[in-house]
Amino acid sequence: MRNHWGDGQQSVPECEDGKDGTVGTGTAIACPDVTAKLPQVPDRARAEVDRNLAQLQAQIAEADRRLAAEGNKGEAFIRSAILQPLAGKRRAVLDRITTAIDRVGPRPQGLAQLAECQVQPTNNSGGNNGGGTPTTTPTTTPGGNNGGTAPGAGLGVLANDCDESQLQPHNGFQNGNRCVSTEFGEVGAAANNPSLLITQFPQQVGQNQAFTLRVSTRNLVRDRFLAAGQGGYYVESSLLNAQGLVRGHFHTACRMLDSLTAPPEPQEVPAFFVATEDGRGGAQPDEVTIQIPGLPESGTAQCSVWAGDGSHRLPMMERANQTPAFDSVRITVN
Repeated sequence: MRNHWGDGQQSVPECEDGKDGTVGTGTAIACPDVTAKLPQVPDRARAEVDRNLAQLQAQIAEADRRLAAEGNKGEAFIRSAILQPLAGKRRAVLDRITTAIDRVGPRPQGLAQLAECQVQPTNNSGGNNGGGTPTTTPTTTPGGNNGGTAPGAGLGVLANDCDESQLQPHNGFQNGNRCVSTEFGEVGAAANNPSLLITQFPQQVGQNQAFTLRVSTRNLVRDRFLAAGQGGYYVESSLLNAQGLVRGHFHTACRMLDSLTAPPEPQEVPAFFVATEDGRGGAQPDEVTIQIPGLPESGTAQCSVWAGDGSHRLPMMERANQTPAFDSVRITVN
């Protein structure tokens, strides 16, 4: 946020009227003009681009409404509760516009740089319709060292989007060597983060003998599953329900281990895999029985369970020293 008096944008009385750090009612959200920065939009992408441009306008309008209602809470509040969330939403829409054009034409460059908005007096150029280029310093610089107002500030962040990536965009299907632009989404409080445990399993089974695993989950609402085989992989941000619990599902897989002293090859398809989305789960632990029809090889099997958000990512934890929601057991197959 700028110093209004110091840059001459407000008179001394206007500045003194807001000297407690509040922003007056004669202000609006000003964002860079996205339309002016777009290349020629291919006809096949026009409808999707127009929908996303309209969403950008709706986001600004909503931010303006909140600014009018809560702008008296001070510049720190406006920055953290209005401008930063708006930038995140705009960045996601700009990513979608980039992808839409890239599918059928040359990939537009630098759209993510248009995500940052600011507050300006309503009598200043630019207005609140996203049509003017901001004339003052943005509140944050994506990935930059700006005094701690952006995630990773001062840590030398190398990238927080796909703008400079040389890889193709990820498209929701299970392909590697792609760049995923979907923002991670909502992170719950530590006490609400999901956890799970394999509570019952056999020590030994026969080859091709059916058996069961009992799995208990906590803080995982098992109601969200975007089928990876239909393009639902890594395309949706993580979501919490009204109680702050992760909406998702959990996976179960069993694979045969060639060695007990070296990690297995990561690309091998497991002998058994299933995702469980049964509409149950919540804050209290409950149990699910997984039916496994049998494993075709003799040896040592590693059976694992892990939580997934709606788009198959392991749910995020509030702290780095929390154990994510996964568990594994070894079973001997004769």
